[in-house]
Amino acid sequence: MNEDDDSGIRARGEEALTELAQAIAENPLVGGAVARALGAGEKAAVAQRQAIGALNLASSSDFERLELRLRSFASRLEAIEDSIDDLRDEVAALRARDASASAQEPEA
Repeated sequence: MNEDDDSGIRARGEEALTELAQAIAENPLVGGAVARALGAGEKAAVAQRQAIGALNLASSSDFERLELRLRSFASRLEAIEDSIDDLRDEVAALRARDASASAQEPEA
């Protein structure tokens, strides 16, 4: 078999698969089955959320909100820690300046 035969077979195979996929997609039975499956999936998801709520369990969205709040809290806490470090440095500098000034004053 040569390359032309391979490409011809491949092209006919691709065309046959395209026609088959189109026929399946246009089939009302398949479309109805897909719609029912999607509807059933959504109903199951709603039932799951209701069951979780009835059991008073946290949902994934609850955990996502908690994660955001914790990240925000950690960020604010880090800013407070940085401010405390700055204040500590300023107090140390003031004490050093005061000690230096006290050491330079003549004793009475």
